[in-house]
Amino acid sequence: MKVRIGIGTQQASVSGDELAACAADMEELGFDSMWLPDVQSVAVDDPMVGLAYVAGRLQRLKLGTTLVLPGQSPVRLARQIATLDRLSSGRLLVTVVPGLRRRRELEAMGVDAGKREAEMDEMLPLLRRLWTEDEVDHDGPRWTLRGARVEPKPLQSPLDVWVGGTAPAALRRAGELSDGWLPSLVTPGEAGAGRAAIEEHAAAAGRRVDPEHFGATVVYLRGPAPPGLAERIAARRRASDPAPVTDLVPEGLAALRALLERFVDAGISKFVVRPLVPGGSMRAELEALAGAVGDLQD
Repeated sequence: MKVRIGIGTQQASVSGDELAACAADMEELGFDSMWLPDVQSVAVDDPMVGLAYVAGRLQRLKLGTTLVLPGQSPVRLARQIATLDRLSSGRLLVTVVPGLRRRRELEAMGVDAGKREAEMDEMLPLLRRLWTEDEVDHDGPRWTLRGARVEPKPLQSPLDVWVGGTAPAALRRAGELSDGWLPSLVTPGEAGAGRAAIEEHAAAAGRRVDPEHFGATVVYLRGPAPPGLAERIAARRRASDPAPVTDLVPEGLAALRALLERFVDAGISKFVVRPLVPGGSMRAELEALAGAVGDLQD
Protein backbone atom coordinates (compact mmCIF):
# COMPACT_ATOMS: atom_id res chain seq x y z
CA MET A 1 0.00 0.00 0.00
CA LYS A 2 1.08 3.55 -0.69
CA VAL A 3 0.80 5.57 2.51
CA ARG A 4 -0.15 9.21 1.96
CA ILE A 5 -0.54 11.89 4.64
CA GLY A 6 -2.58 15.03 4.23
CA ILE A 7 -2.91 17.85 6.75
CA GLY A 8 -6.16 19.21 8.12
CA THR A 9 -6.00 22.92 8.80
CA GLN A 10 -7.14 24.75 11.88
CA GLN A 11 -10.89 25.33 11.98
CA ALA A 12 -10.56 29.08 11.89
CA SER A 13 -10.63 31.84 9.32
CA VAL A 14 -7.21 33.07 8.16
CA SER A 15 -5.94 35.61 5.64
CA GLY A 16 -5.14 34.62 2.08
CA ASP A 17 -1.41 35.05 2.68
CA GLU A 18 -1.55 32.83 5.78
CA LEU A 19 -3.49 30.13 3.95
CA ALA A 20 -1.12 30.19 0.98
CA ALA A 21 1.96 30.13 3.22
CA CYS A 22 0.59 27.16 5.16
CA ALA A 23 -0.13 25.28 1.94
CA ALA A 24 3.34 26.11 0.56
CA ASP A 25 4.92 24.70 3.74
CA MET A 26 2.91 21.49 3.35
CA GLU A 27 4.05 21.13 -0.24
CA GLU A 28 7.70 21.86 0.60
CA LEU A 29 7.73 19.37 3.48
CA GLY A 30 6.37 16.56 1.34
CA PHE A 31 2.81 16.18 2.56
CA ASP A 32 0.28 14.85 0.09
CA SER A 33 -2.62 17.26 0.52
CA MET A 34 -4.25 20.14 2.38
CA TRP A 35 -7.75 19.60 3.78
CA LEU A 36 -10.23 22.33 4.66
CA PRO A 37 -13.30 21.53 6.79
CA ASP A 38 -16.92 22.09 5.79
CA VAL A 39 -18.70 23.08 9.00
CA GLN A 40 -21.60 25.50 9.03
CA SER A 41 -21.82 26.55 12.68
CA VAL A 42 -18.22 27.60 13.50
CA ALA A 43 -15.95 30.38 12.28
CA VAL A 44 -14.30 28.73 9.29
CA ASP A 45 -13.83 29.76 5.66
CA ASP A 46 -15.79 28.06 2.87
CA PRO A 47 -13.62 25.12 1.79
CA MET A 48 -14.33 25.38 -1.94
CA VAL A 49 -13.35 29.03 -2.05
CA GLY A 50 -10.29 28.46 0.11
CA LEU A 51 -9.10 25.53 -2.00
CA ALA A 52 -9.62 27.53 -5.19
CA TYR A 53 -7.36 30.22 -3.77
CA VAL A 54 -4.66 27.67 -2.93
CA ALA A 55 -5.01 26.02 -6.35
CA GLY A 56 -3.94 29.27 -7.99
CA ARG A 57 -0.84 29.59 -5.80
CA LEU A 58 0.65 26.06 -5.87
CA GLN A 59 1.23 23.43 -8.54
CA ARG A 60 1.64 20.05 -6.79
CA LEU A 61 -0.19 19.90 -3.45
CA LYS A 62 -3.50 18.04 -3.65
CA LEU A 63 -6.59 19.79 -2.32
CA GLY A 64 -9.14 18.00 -0.17
CA THR A 65 -12.34 18.65 1.71
CA THR A 66 -15.05 16.68 3.49
CA LEU A 67 -18.17 18.26 2.01
CA VAL A 68 -21.53 18.15 3.75
CA LEU A 69 -23.81 16.75 1.05
CA PRO A 70 -27.36 17.12 2.44
CA GLY A 71 -28.93 20.50 1.71
CA GLN A 72 -26.80 21.12 -1.39
CA SER A 73 -28.16 21.70 -4.89
CA PRO A 74 -26.79 18.79 -6.96
CA VAL A 75 -26.32 20.82 -10.14
CA ARG A 76 -24.63 23.74 -8.41
CA LEU A 77 -22.38 21.45 -6.36
CA ALA A 78 -21.48 19.33 -9.38
CA ARG A 79 -20.50 22.50 -11.27
CA GLN A 80 -18.42 23.85 -8.36
CA ILE A 81 -16.54 20.58 -7.99
CA ALA A 82 -15.98 20.25 -11.74
CA THR A 83 -14.69 23.81 -11.96
CA LEU A 84 -12.30 23.44 -9.03
CA ASP A 85 -11.00 20.15 -10.39
CA ARG A 86 -10.19 21.77 -13.73
CA LEU A 87 -8.66 24.90 -12.16
CA SER A 88 -6.43 22.75 -9.96
CA SER A 89 -5.31 20.52 -12.89
CA GLY A 90 -7.07 17.49 -11.42
CA ARG A 91 -5.73 17.79 -7.87
CA LEU A 92 -9.09 17.79 -6.08
CA LEU A 93 -9.92 15.16 -3.42
CA VAL A 94 -13.57 14.93 -2.38
CA THR A 95 -15.12 13.12 0.58
CA VAL A 96 -18.82 13.64 1.27
CA VAL A 97 -20.46 13.33 4.67
CA PRO A 98 -23.98 13.72 6.11
CA GLY A 99 -22.83 16.46 8.49
CA LEU A 100 -22.74 16.74 12.25
CA ARG A 101 -25.89 15.81 14.13
CA ARG A 102 -26.07 19.12 15.97
CA ARG A 103 -29.03 21.48 16.08
CA ARG A 104 -27.21 24.46 14.56
CA GLU A 105 -25.63 22.32 11.84
CA LEU A 106 -28.96 20.72 10.91
CA GLU A 107 -30.65 24.13 10.82
CA ALA A 108 -27.90 25.45 8.51
CA MET A 109 -28.29 22.44 6.21
CA GLY A 110 -32.05 22.78 6.15
CA VAL A 111 -32.44 19.00 6.31
CA ASP A 112 -34.08 16.93 9.03
CA ALA A 113 -31.65 14.61 10.80
CA GLY A 114 -33.59 11.54 9.69
CA LYS A 115 -33.55 12.52 6.01
CA ARG A 116 -29.82 13.02 5.58
CA GLU A 117 -29.05 9.40 4.69
CA ALA A 118 -31.67 9.25 1.93
CA GLU A 119 -30.37 12.50 0.49
CA MET A 120 -26.83 11.11 0.45
CA ASP A 121 -28.01 8.02 -1.41
CA GLU A 122 -29.82 10.12 -4.03
CA MET A 123 -27.10 12.72 -4.49
CA LEU A 124 -24.04 10.50 -4.98
CA PRO A 125 -25.18 8.75 -8.18
CA LEU A 126 -26.71 12.01 -9.41
CA LEU A 127 -23.38 13.84 -9.13
CA ARG A 128 -21.66 11.13 -11.15
CA ARG A 129 -24.27 11.39 -13.89
CA LEU A 130 -23.91 15.17 -14.05
CA TRP A 131 -20.14 14.79 -14.47
CA THR A 132 -20.35 12.17 -17.23
CA GLU A 133 -23.62 12.62 -19.18
CA ASP A 134 -24.48 15.39 -21.62
CA GLU A 135 -27.98 15.86 -20.19
CA VAL A 136 -29.52 14.37 -17.08
CA ASP A 137 -33.17 13.55 -16.42
CA HIS A 138 -33.84 12.48 -12.85
CA ASP A 139 -36.94 11.72 -10.78
CA GLY A 140 -36.10 11.11 -7.14
CA PRO A 141 -37.54 11.56 -3.68
CA ARG A 142 -35.86 14.95 -3.28
CA TRP A 143 -34.80 16.17 -6.74
CA THR A 144 -36.44 16.31 -10.17
CA LEU A 145 -34.26 17.37 -13.11
CA ARG A 146 -34.94 17.69 -16.82
CA GLY A 147 -32.08 18.16 -19.25
CA ALA A 148 -29.67 19.23 -16.50
CA ARG A 149 -26.16 19.96 -17.77
CA VAL A 150 -22.78 20.52 -16.17
CA GLU A 151 -20.18 21.80 -18.62
CA PRO A 152 -17.23 21.68 -18.78
CA LYS A 153 -16.75 18.31 -17.10
CA PRO A 154 -14.16 17.63 -14.38
CA LEU A 155 -10.60 17.03 -15.55
CA GLN A 156 -10.40 13.78 -13.59
CA SER A 157 -12.36 11.09 -15.38
CA PRO A 158 -13.71 9.52 -13.34
CA LEU A 159 -13.58 11.94 -10.42
CA ASP A 160 -13.43 9.79 -7.29
CA VAL A 161 -15.81 10.57 -4.45
CA TRP A 162 -15.17 9.04 -1.04
CA VAL A 163 -17.56 8.96 1.91
CA GLY A 164 -17.12 9.35 5.64
CA GLY A 165 -19.02 7.88 8.57
CA THR A 166 -19.05 4.63 10.50
CA ALA A 167 -22.76 3.89 10.89
CA PRO A 168 -24.08 0.79 9.08
CA ALA A 169 -25.72 3.02 6.45
CA ALA A 170 -22.37 4.76 5.83
CA LEU A 171 -20.53 1.45 5.39
CA ARG A 172 -23.23 0.20 3.03
CA ARG A 173 -23.04 3.46 1.04
CA ALA A 174 -19.25 3.25 0.86
CA GLY A 175 -19.46 -0.22 -0.64
CA GLU A 176 -22.37 0.37 -3.01
CA LEU A 177 -21.84 3.95 -4.17
CA SER A 178 -18.43 5.42 -3.28
CA ASP A 179 -14.82 5.18 -4.45
CA GLY A 180 -13.27 5.17 -0.97
CA TRP A 181 -13.78 5.64 2.76
CA LEU A 182 -12.42 8.32 5.11
CA PRO A 183 -13.89 7.99 8.63
CA SER A 184 -12.86 9.92 11.74
CA LEU A 185 -12.64 9.07 15.44
CA VAL A 186 -12.13 5.36 14.81
CA THR A 187 -9.64 2.90 16.24
CA PRO A 188 -7.45 0.84 13.92
CA GLY A 189 -9.54 -2.21 14.79
CA GLU A 190 -12.77 -0.43 13.91
CA ALA A 191 -11.26 0.84 10.66
CA GLY A 192 -10.17 -2.67 9.69
CA ALA A 193 -13.62 -4.06 10.44
CA GLY A 194 -15.19 -1.19 8.50
CA ARG A 195 -13.03 -1.95 5.49
CA ALA A 196 -14.10 -5.60 5.56
CA ALA A 197 -17.78 -4.62 5.75
CA ILE A 198 -17.40 -2.16 2.88
CA GLU A 199 -15.73 -4.76 0.70
CA GLU A 200 -18.59 -7.17 1.42
CA HIS A 201 -21.19 -4.55 0.43
CA ALA A 202 -19.23 -3.76 -2.72
CA ALA A 203 -18.99 -7.41 -3.74
CA ALA A 204 -22.73 -7.87 -3.17
CA ALA A 205 -23.35 -4.89 -5.46
CA GLY A 206 -21.05 -6.28 -8.15
CA ARG A 207 -18.38 -3.65 -7.69
CA ARG A 208 -14.95 -3.22 -6.09
CA VAL A 209 -13.45 -0.46 -3.96
CA ASP A 210 -9.75 0.06 -4.70
CA PRO A 211 -7.72 -1.41 -1.79
CA GLU A 212 -5.69 1.82 -1.79
CA HIS A 213 -8.83 3.88 -1.10
CA PHE A 214 -9.25 3.31 2.62
CA GLY A 215 -8.20 6.09 4.97
CA ALA A 216 -8.82 7.79 8.29
CA THR A 217 -8.82 11.27 9.75
CA VAL A 218 -6.65 11.31 12.87
CA VAL A 219 -6.62 14.17 15.35
CA TYR A 220 -3.65 14.30 17.72
CA LEU A 221 -2.56 16.15 20.86
CA ARG A 222 0.78 17.76 21.60
CA GLY A 223 0.15 17.61 25.34
CA PRO A 224 -2.21 16.09 27.88
CA ALA A 225 -5.85 15.72 26.91
CA PRO A 226 -8.03 18.69 27.89
CA PRO A 227 -10.78 18.10 30.49
CA GLY A 228 -13.94 16.59 29.10
CA LEU A 229 -12.33 15.28 25.90
CA ALA A 230 -13.38 11.67 26.49
CA GLU A 231 -16.99 12.73 27.05
CA ARG A 232 -17.05 14.86 23.90
CA ILE A 233 -15.60 12.04 21.84
CA ALA A 234 -18.10 9.54 23.23
CA ALA A 235 -20.96 11.87 22.31
CA ARG A 236 -19.82 11.95 18.66
CA ARG A 237 -19.00 8.28 18.20
CA ARG A 238 -21.52 5.63 17.30
CA ALA A 239 -19.40 2.66 18.27
CA SER A 240 -21.15 0.44 20.78
CA ASP A 241 -18.03 -0.22 22.80
CA PRO A 242 -16.00 2.55 24.43
CA ALA A 243 -12.41 2.94 23.27
CA PRO A 244 -9.43 4.46 25.09
CA VAL A 245 -8.95 8.10 24.18
CA THR A 246 -5.34 7.34 23.22
CA ASP A 247 -6.62 4.95 20.51
CA LEU A 248 -8.59 7.85 19.04
CA VAL A 249 -6.57 10.99 19.83
CA PRO A 250 -2.89 10.12 20.45
CA GLU A 251 -0.83 12.32 22.77
CA GLY A 252 2.41 13.41 21.13
CA LEU A 253 4.04 12.71 17.80
CA ALA A 254 5.58 9.38 18.84
CA ALA A 255 2.12 8.12 19.80
CA LEU A 256 0.72 9.48 16.55
CA ARG A 257 3.28 7.55 14.52
CA ALA A 258 2.58 4.35 16.43
CA LEU A 259 -1.15 4.76 15.85
CA LEU A 260 -0.69 5.38 12.11
CA GLU A 261 1.43 2.24 11.88
CA ARG A 262 -1.39 0.27 13.51
CA PHE A 263 -3.82 1.70 10.95
CA VAL A 264 -1.51 0.60 8.14
CA ASP A 265 -1.41 -2.90 9.61
CA ALA A 266 -5.23 -2.86 9.50
CA GLY A 267 -5.26 -2.03 5.78
CA ILE A 268 -5.69 1.76 6.07
CA SER A 269 -3.21 3.83 4.07
CA LYS A 270 -4.53 7.36 3.43
CA PHE A 271 -4.55 9.82 6.32
CA VAL A 272 -5.63 13.33 7.17
CA VAL A 273 -3.95 14.39 10.41
CA ARG A 274 -4.70 17.52 12.41
CA PRO A 275 -3.60 18.86 15.82
CA LEU A 276 -6.59 19.05 18.15
CA VAL A 277 -5.38 22.18 19.91
CA PRO A 278 -3.12 24.04 17.48
CA GLY A 279 -0.86 26.69 18.88
CA GLY A 280 2.29 28.59 18.04
CA SER A 281 3.88 28.41 14.62
CA MET A 282 2.13 26.18 12.10
CA ARG A 283 5.42 25.97 10.18
CA ALA A 284 7.15 24.58 13.27
CA GLU A 285 4.30 22.11 13.81
CA LEU A 286 4.52 20.92 10.21
CA GLU A 287 8.29 20.51 10.45
CA ALA A 288 7.93 18.42 13.61
CA LEU A 289 5.16 16.38 12.03
CA ALA A 290 7.21 15.76 8.88
CA GLY A 291 10.11 14.55 11.01
CA ALA A 292 7.89 12.20 13.00
CA VAL A 293 5.70 10.62 10.31
CA GLY A 294 6.82 11.90 6.91
CA ASP A 295 8.90 8.84 6.10
CA LEU A 296 5.81 6.63 6.33
CA GLN A 297 5.00 7.92 2.84
CA ASP A 298 8.22 6.52 1.32
